[in-house]
Amino acid sequence: MLHLRLITPADRTTEVVDLLEKTVGTAHLAVVPGAARDPKGDLVLCDVAREAGDELLTGLRALGIDECGSIAVENIDLSLSERADKAEEDAPGEGADAVLWEHLSDATHEESTLTVTYIAFLSLATMIAACGVVLDNAILIVGAMAVGPEFGPLAGFCTAVVQRAPRLALRSFIALIAGFAVAILVTVGFSYFMDSVHLFAQSMLQAERPNTNFIYRPDWFSFVVALLAGSAGMLSLTSAKSGALVGVAISVTTVPAAANAAVAFSYGSYQQAWGSAEQLLLNMLGIVLAGTLTLLAQKHSWHLSRKRART
Repeated sequence: MLHLRLITPADRTTEVVDLLEKTVGTAHLAVVPGAARDPKGDLVLCDVAREAGDELLTGLRALGIDECGSIAVENIDLSLSERADKAEEDAPGEGADAVLWEHLSDATHEESTLTVTYIAFLSLATMIAACGVVLDNAILIVGAMAVGPEFGPLAGFCTAVVQRAPRLALRSFIALIAGFAVAILVTVGFSYFMDSVHLFAQSMLQAERPNTNFIYRPDWFSFVVALLAGSAGMLSLTSAKSGALVGVAISVTTVPAAANAAVAFSYGSYQQAWGSAEQLLLNMLGIVLAGTLTLLAQKHSWHLSRKRART
């Protein structure tokens, strides 16, 4: 269940209440006249089944409540109510399959913005991965994958393509390109420093490295894993099962590839750097392709489900 907290102008409250009452899957409607001060208006509270949430939010935005008032949505972790149970039963579809497009757009907007924090996390993850590739340490590689925040912009780009939002797509693209460019430059400097204190050496990078040599040797398996991870990642975001994102993060070779490219470039191993760059681009392409197709499939499937429920 979702909890809606609305602030509506007094002259629009009747329209909003009518919409809430007509929406199948709502419960616990409460109206507090004149409670809101900024903006001035009435406070309307309501619970709605997740599978009915996207349609209701679309209706509220069509009424312009997001412009003249306020719409806030929260997840309800526990609801002990027969009315809530009945609302979930009446709402067509399954809550786990429902996509809240407004929530997805808002979440990916925040995650796909180029910020100092985003660059810091990506740079730190790339430097950790640099230590992993030089030491041929798989544990450090996995840790760097988990720290890297790059899935946010990738998911934002997928969402923007499906929602036809060019500004969000451009923002996500800039976050990806600029973020990795800065992270690689920082890691090149880090590699020079580690070499100067004799912790990195070219011989370590050029060794066989059985645990990490896959990073600069892209193949079809890299693309297949990226496809699977991209699909799993988008399902995790749309179903609010964020725990799966950790598994997605450690399934793809984006951050390690950037790290290997940076270290190889610092030692003039341009062939290895190019192979790492190919791995990075191949992984990002696979994630974007699979993520976009997954969202399109979910959108089409949910549309058919709602259409069958109405008939």
